[in-house]
Amino acid sequence: MDAAKVRSEFDEKMMRYALELADKAEALGEIPVGAVLVDDARNIIGEGWNLSIVQSDPTAHAEIIALRNGAKNIQNYRLLNSTLYVTLEPCTMCAGAILHSRIKRLVFGASDYKTGAIGSRFHFFDDYKMNHTLEVTSGVLAEECSQKLSTFFQKRREEKKIEKALLKSLSDK
Repeated sequence: MDAAKVRSEFDEKMMRYALELADKAEALGEIPVGAVLVDDARNIIGEGWNLSIVQSDPTAHAEIIALRNGAKNIQNYRLLNSTLYVTLEPCTMCAGAILHSRIKRLVFGASDYKTGAIGSRFHFFDDYKMNHTLEVTSGVLAEECSQKLSTFFQKRREEKKIEKALLKSLSDK
């Protein structure tokens, strides 16, 4: 089997795991984003899911949590030769953390046309003045990742409509 096919299959396997982690975020009422950090030997060294609401922490994005866990696990803030898998294109905050962590590769699923910093809205890593470069692979299981987010936000909008209608009916009495 050729190396590209093996890599692609592993990328999909890790993205499926990141989707499982996104389910944990959703179960907590968080936006369903999951992230997995893997070393060169394909060992999971960090994982995370969105916890901004639960932790009252605007930096508690899945990527940041996975990077923190990885750094703690290997006792080094430089996560050289590692790959971060995330279900949604990182924002600028997460892109900065990714850059500083010195990972080798970023793989993401769905593009984020509102705040994505890896090509959809901004091109964070394209600045030649940056002190680190990394490989980026986008669109891995993009449909599944995008669908998870779309379903979450659709459900959230429906819940808000019901809540609004209920409040209106109570105020009309």
